[in-house]
Order: sequence, then C-alpha cells, then structure tokens
Amino acid sequence: MFSDVLLTVDFDRTLTAPDSTIPQRNLDAIHYFMDNGGTFTLNTGRSVPMSRHKIIGKVPVNAPLLLYNGSGAYDTVTGKLTQYTPLDVDPDALVQDLQSRFPDMLLEVQGLEGHHIFHEDPVWDRFNEVSHCDHWVVDQVPQPLIKLAIYSGIGDYGVPSMYEHHPEEQKRLQQVIDYVAEAYSDRLIVFQACPRLVDIHAKGCSKLQIARDLQMQLGKKILVCVGDGDNDISMLEGADYAFCPADSILTDRFESVCNCTEGAVADVIYKKIPKILQIQP
Repeated sequence: MFSDVLLTVDFDRTLTAPDSTIPQRNLDAIHYFMDNGGTFTLNTGRSVPMSRHKIIGKVPVNAPLLLYNGSGAYDTVTGKLTQYTPLDVDPDALVQDLQSRFPDMLLEVQGLEGHHIFHEDPVWDRFNEVSHCDHWVVDQVPQPLIKLAIYSGIGDYGVPSMYEHHPEEQKRLQQVIDYVAEAYSDRLIVFQACPRLVDIHAKGCSKLQIARDLQMQLGKKILVCVGDGDNDISMLEGADYAFCPADSILTDRFESVCNCTEGAVADVIYKKIPKILQIQP
C-alpha cells in the first residue's frame, strides 16, 4: 500500500510530546505503515549519542536514521554511520575563535561516541545524565567534527529545558548566528535549532538534502516529511508533501495535523498519506 513512500519525521515535539515521551498512537501507526510497505525513519538534529537511549531500539525504523540535522546517516542494524559530513574548517581554530568571542556561551562538540565541552560544568553534566548521553570534558577537539552546538543556557532536566523562551538569550544567540554566518559563510551553515540552542554544520548539509539522498538510494517516488521547528523549514519546503503538528510554530506555513501529544505522525500516516496516494498518477 505504502511502498512508494519515504516518510521522514523530526523527533522532538513532532514524534514526541513536549515531555519527550512518544505517544503510543505514533508507534502503532509506524508499525502499520512499515507493515504495509512504507519506509520510515527519523530526521532529527540529535546525535548518535543522544539517540541511543530514546530512539535506537525504541522507535521502529526500516531505513538509516538521519541525524545531526542532515550531517549524518546511521544504520541501526550495523551500528555505524553510513555517511557523514565533517566541518570543513580547522576545528581547534574554530572552537578557539567562538570561545573567545562568546565566552558566556556553552560550546559543545557532538561527536560519534559522546558530547564534549572544554571546561567543567555541573549543569551540563546533569543535562547529559538525564538525557542518558555519554559526555566528557576534553582538552582537544575530538575528530571528526560533525556538529557544534552553542547553548545560551541549559537546564538540568533534559531536552525540554532547551525549549524555554528567554528573550535576552535569544538576542545573544542571534549575535552568534550573525557572526558565524558572516565569518564562515563559505564553509559553514548556522541556524537556531530550538529556543536556547544554535547548531553549526558543514555547508550544504540539511535535513532536506539527506532525505532526498536517501529517497534516491531507496528508489522511492514520494517524500513525505513532518516537522515542528525552524530547523525543519527547508525539509518541509522541499518535500513532496509536508505537515506539522497543530501546536508547532509552523502552522501558518504548512498543513497541520493534530497536536504532537495526540500523535501527529499517526495523523499523517492514517489520514494524509492515503489521500496523497489517491491523487498520485
């Protein structure tokens, strides 16, 4: 029934509710979709380390996970990245530059095995413990450098704290975005992943590009995407069909389904994709 469709969805506040739990309705719908020939995977800003506890082995997928906001694809069967794009800069020089210009920010390197910072931070430790993410304080930038994350603030109770809105932090994050966008425009992309976090990736990486790459590899005719935040916009704009939860910030730009708490992904699978297939030639 769904054999022509590749469905990729964001994780936090799209597949999950705001409290980071996954509605059972979504999980049931994904099994139904895959059992009927569909190809499903996540398309998230999370790293491999941040996916091990909440995603891998808990969310059913039948294609590589698309991670690091489009900078990597991970095969859950082999436990290896099938592709990744490191930042095309001198990593030590980049980190030194950003730390000197924004000393009030928390700069984190998200690697393959864990997350790393360059000085002790008890709140950051607690955040990663709650998230069940391996993490270390290091002296040198781990290689390969796939993603830099810059936090304006961080809570000690996990991912939901990243969605708190602090206007003064927003202004400071915008300064980071403006600087990186100007100083490294030829090699890096920078964007706000959520209210208290900015991501930095290699130029050319995006959730849309990695989804289209996977679509081509698998030979699927239709790409359907679901997301809720600023970092999902390019993916949704470039998909064949795009949807967002009704409680997201994107409802004025894309067709919405129910709230993420109620099972937004299930709505797409049960209600939207069957209609899509009816209108396809």
